[in-house]
Amino acid sequence: MNNLFLRFWIMLLAFSVQNIIAQNYADGLSDGTLNVYGEKIPVKIFSSTDYSDFQDFAGRKVDNALVIINKDNFEKGNENVNNYVKNVINIYKFNDFQFLDKDFRPIDDVNLDNAENVKYLLNSSRKISENDDVKLQTEFKIWDPAAGINLGIFTLRFYGMMWILAFGLGLFVMNRIFKIDNVHQKYLDPLFIWTLVGTILGARLGHVIFYQPELFKEDFLSVFLPIQTKPHFKFTGFAGLASHGATIMLIFTTLYYAFKIIKKNPLWVYDRISISIALGGAFVRIGNFFNSEIIGKPIAPDSPFAILFPQMSNDYGLTVPRYPTQLFEAAGYFVLFLVLWILYRKTNKKYSQGWLFGLFFVILWCIRFFVEFLKEPQSGETLHLGSLNTGQVLSIPFIIAGFVLMYISKNYKITQAENEKPE
Repeated sequence: MNNLFLRFWIMLLAFSVQNIIAQNYADGLSDGTLNVYGEKIPVKIFSSTDYSDFQDFAGRKVDNALVIINKDNFEKGNENVNNYVKNVINIYKFNDFQFLDKDFRPIDDVNLDNAENVKYLLNSSRKISENDDVKLQTEFKIWDPAAGINLGIFTLRFYGMMWILAFGLGLFVMNRIFKIDNVHQKYLDPLFIWTLVGTILGARLGHVIFYQPELFKEDFLSVFLPIQTKPHFKFTGFAGLASHGATIMLIFTTLYYAFKIIKKNPLWVYDRISISIALGGAFVRIGNFFNSEIIGKPIAPDSPFAILFPQMSNDYGLTVPRYPTQLFEAAGYFVLFLVLWILYRKTNKKYSQGWLFGLFFVILWCIRFFVEFLKEPQSGETLHLGSLNTGQVLSIPFIIAGFVLMYISKNYKITQAENEKPE
């Protein structure tokens, strides 16, 4: 046991030290090597979603510069956007950059129509030919997947698929729980509907209220619809969702479900739905990983955690190796799910109404609180308490509420017979 605790503290110390000594990346560039038939060419790697930064980089004097193209860099749009793309292509051509596809094959005569095939821009005295075997080698990992599965008329985004998995597996788990507790299946569909409404609406409102309140005035429709109307119309999907808002709204929708539909103590419902939410939350964070969002702070390139996200938003800062905080949270939520499921199945804690829900609050929001130390702050954060950011400040009340729920749960105990009484 002592060895276990020693290993834990060594890992925690290493984790903290890694954060303290993380590289600054003042120039916004990271190091890599192009291996061309055994010839190693050191390159400085750059990527950005910011139009001005991307355009200006073409004129920077950087030896052996390699630009990883972000999907927004050459994306066609309205007339102004298309003119920008044409202009940028010409600027990079003028500055002697070579246009390469995802396999490092040269693309000749790049224009607006074929620019979407460009994956890399290289400015080097060593020109890449069609027959060259090229590999990009880095100390860190590069996470640059496709946005989803292209089905022709539309793209099935991995982020959306993770949400479908979250709700689908959550429904499967609740179906299993209702069978164990002898609850009629007619109560399952209403629970799914109210959970879906509460999660999506609450998460969206939470993001806007806590991080982008200006949208209520500047682009009201974008608050409730997956679109952007200003400065131009664009389908965006729900690009901003906050778990704190989802939690608050779920509390209210579940209250309605408990009192008006299933007619049970709300704490009974909360205990069980929290198991599904923990599992669903893990898949949502994996979806964030696919979207290259909710990323961590810059990290030393030789760290085993270091990942470069070429598709990350410029709102997070420089595109350099960072902590994969989405995966840290996802792993924590998977563990939380297992803990809650084991306690539900193997102990009598489910008969102390509110205890499992309280434990869910304590562990989940502690995970969120500590991972926030490694996260890059989101733009528009307004709540701060000392050095704590908005996510941490909002987590504290939920952690306290969790301990309170665990304490008062002894006042709401039921017997096994009462719990399994047929509906």
